[in-house]
Amino acid sequence: MAEIKTAKTAGFCFGVDRAVKLVYEELEKHSGRVATLGPIIHNRDVVDDMKKKGVRIIESVDELEAGEKAVIRSHGVGRKIYDELVQKGNEFIDATCPFVARIHKIVREKSEEGYFILIAGDKNHPEVQGIVGHCDENCLVFKDESELKDFFEKKYKKLEKKLAIVAQTTYNILVWGECLKAIPEDKENILVFDTICNATSQRQSDAALLSEEADVMIVVGGKNSSNTVKLFNVCSEHCRSYHIENADELYTLNLKNADKIGITAGASTPAYIIKEVQNTMAEILEDINFEEALEQSFKKVHTGERVKGYIAALNNSEAIVDIGTKHTGYVPLSELTDDPSKKPSDVVSVGEEVDLIVTKINDQEGIVMLSKKKVDELVGFDNITKAKDEEKVLEGIVQNVVKGGVLVSVDGVKVFVPASQTGVPRDKSLDELLKKKVELKVIEVNEARRRAVGSIKAVAKAQKEAAKAAFWETAEVGKVYKGEVKSLTNYGAFVDLGGIDGMVHISELSWSRIKHPSQVVNVGDVLEVYIKELDKEAGRISLGFKKAEDNPWVKFENNYKVGDVVKAKVVSITPFGAFAQIIEGVDGLIHISQIADQRVENVADVLKVGQEVEAKITEVDIEKKRISISMRALLEPEKEEEAEDAE
Repeated sequence: MAEIKTAKTAGFCFGVDRAVKLVYEELEKHSGRVATLGPIIHNRDVVDDMKKKGVRIIESVDELEAGEKAVIRSHGVGRKIYDELVQKGNEFIDATCPFVARIHKIVREKSEEGYFILIAGDKNHPEVQGIVGHCDENCLVFKDESELKDFFEKKYKKLEKKLAIVAQTTYNILVWGECLKAIPEDKENILVFDTICNATSQRQSDAALLSEEADVMIVVGGKNSSNTVKLFNVCSEHCRSYHIENADELYTLNLKNADKIGITAGASTPAYIIKEVQNTMAEILEDINFEEALEQSFKKVHTGERVKGYIAALNNSEAIVDIGTKHTGYVPLSELTDDPSKKPSDVVSVGEEVDLIVTKINDQEGIVMLSKKKVDELVGFDNITKAKDEEKVLEGIVQNVVKGGVLVSVDGVKVFVPASQTGVPRDKSLDELLKKKVELKVIEVNEARRRAVGSIKAVAKAQKEAAKAAFWETAEVGKVYKGEVKSLTNYGAFVDLGGIDGMVHISELSWSRIKHPSQVVNVGDVLEVYIKELDKEAGRISLGFKKAEDNPWVKFENNYKVGDVVKAKVVSITPFGAFAQIIEGVDGLIHISQIADQRVENVADVLKVGQEVEAKITEVDIEKKRISISMRALLEPEKEEEAEDAE
């Protein structure tokens, strides 16, 4: 008994379903006063039904009658048609498929930016003609990779223009893959947009997989439907295939010796026709219960298939999954997550339903190997694209250091971060980022090749700018901060105040004279500083570190006065005298004339650095921070005493 299986994504796509519904809704409102610019979709049964209900099919705007409402079909039209509709004055509904409208927007914008547009598709197809109508004739349509290669070999150099490449929404995904290989990789002025409709792509992919295991494929859809013809071509590469428009044609086909029969349908094929084909097929194949056969077919799994599974058990190396078949499913830890620090129980829970992709099947042992990461990657890339548009900050783990940068795993997607965008200095190794969690922004996305480029540096820069803005909003002279010393120079220390640096001048680090900031602080030290001066326009912040209560001049003033005798340590010798430290941070000058009670020719003959002397404070100027002390003043009383004794 033959097995029958219907492709999961057969039949109406979103755009076609929307267009058909719009027409039927208008029929109810206008009682038949509706005209479509060409057949609304390429399906004879649907179009005939609309005609019976009063829809007129016209080829040009000039054919519109007064009071008649026009409908632009799902294939879309060029800008010229919109202008004609406005001039005609009839109301109209735009049923253009949103995915086709996206292509119109791309080619219109890129044409205005000076790009030459290349369109992959059938130049006679109404969708392609509509796309051309938005390019201002600044375009070329090519049907396959050979025509694209011919363009690059013979016309590209003469053109001297940037290129933007799009594809008809229903373009063959296999041919598109070959076309991508024909595009020069070293040309930076070539933009490729992946405009094949997701539904079309999935429908062709599902049909290809189904046709690989089937003996016969039945492709249902209009004979002039582009996407149905492409489905037929895809299936024909793997098995005997038939293109039919309705169930009646099944009786003319040779279905002998077919153990497995697959059914798929184009985007313009309504569900009721697919159902008729399924039911008729069941009758033809000796009244096989189609629903049962179909259900059985769904219980089988194939490599690359996306399935739902329930987590049945967990251990330290894998998750055991029930996918509703006779197989036992296993998801290795490496296919659950890229994070080496996590266990299976950190990613999924027993009883949880998860989406998985089949990676390997062993029917003899009843085992199927599955991957959660591959599903996450599909979803993750959409999130990556959205994050770029929204300039969102993402979080990921650095998985590998590669040539020119690092690979960061974000939502299962490997995002390449060039070395220049990592924030790691050139003299440092990128290995210091390995296995670390980082924040990044997506700066470039290639949808066609599913590649993304990110920047860790951009996030750090944005955070720093935000911190700067926050700082300047509240900063004022005298405000106290705690900050980390980031670097030292000969003239001071730079302190991080939380995203913005201020400088403590060397003179503000200590009340004593120092030759280098390292005598007081080191990189990494946390200091309590206060703002001395602010220059917002220049972005300069001057900081103070010395505390007023530690000012040695205050201590001196509180404890010493003129006439006091002090012990002082010689700290430097000059031609005119010597400076001696009274207390730390306060020196007094012993003038050459005040060293001895006799003439001194050379200060160094009498005093040495480090020598401790006794002297009398003779003059104090706190404001100018000058103190005069005298050794001689202590010698003169001794002479007077000696003179008195001699008398």
